Amino acid sequence: MIETRALTKRYGAITVVDNVSVTIPVGGLTSIIGPNGAGKSTFMMLISRLLPATSGSVTVDGMDVATTPTGTLAKRLAILRQDNHTGARLSVGDLVAFGRYPHSKGRLTLEDHDHVERALRYLEITPLRERFIDELSGGQRQRAFIAMVLCQDTDYLLLDEPLNSLDLKHAAATMKILRRAADELGKTVVLVLHDINFASCYSDHIIAMRAGRVMLEGPPAGVMQTGPLGELYEMNIDIHELRGRRVMTYYG
Repeated sequence: MIETRALTKRYGAITVVDNVSVTIPVGGLTSIIGPNGAGKSTFMMLISRLLPATSGSVTVDGMDVATTPTGTLAKRLAILRQDNHTGARLSVGDLVAFGRYPHSKGRLTLEDHDHVERALRYLEITPLRERFIDELSGGQRQRAFIAMVLCQDTDYLLLDEPLNSLDLKHAAATMKILRRAADELGKTVVLVLHDINFASCYSDHIIAMRAGRVMLEGPPAGVMQTGPLGELYEMNIDIHELRGRRVMTYYG
């Protein structure tokens, strides 16, 4: 499991993540939600050591993220950032193969190639393997990047706003893929989301942040409540039951 203890990130006098202590359970899908400026992406980058913490700690299965060797951490935890663009003109196959770098250091073995093939099949993008990334649609490109982090073969997958710029159909397809990765492959999937209804319908656990702090935490049924969500987003919110899931509408 991932544990944070009094995790804090400051930039000068500005506190972006404020004394956050949470436990992200092993297995399933955890969504981090909240308004803009809540500190969600910064929190994700602190967990993955892409940013150093000002104070506090992060552990992954008991390993202190701050002191664990990079190679060791990269075999346990993979992250897909918002700015998942590449300056090089890469094919889909080459991009996915980058996921094997922590294992192969660039010298792919037969086992590495097998992981690449499996990731391409799992994301249903094998026919695209020779296409260049900049030739793909937004949905196809996002699948290629998800295949890359899946190919890394880590226990934990962290994705920062993986639905960014996707239309409704491709966003739903992406959530289904991540749900399958948790259920079929035993991955612990953690993602930052803006769409509360996707978080409710696909997550096992939700962490809701505002102004750098965790305001709500728990299963969707506990978090998807009119009063707490209305306070979190400073909006008038209604919660409805739809096919056994709680969904939100808002007004005013």
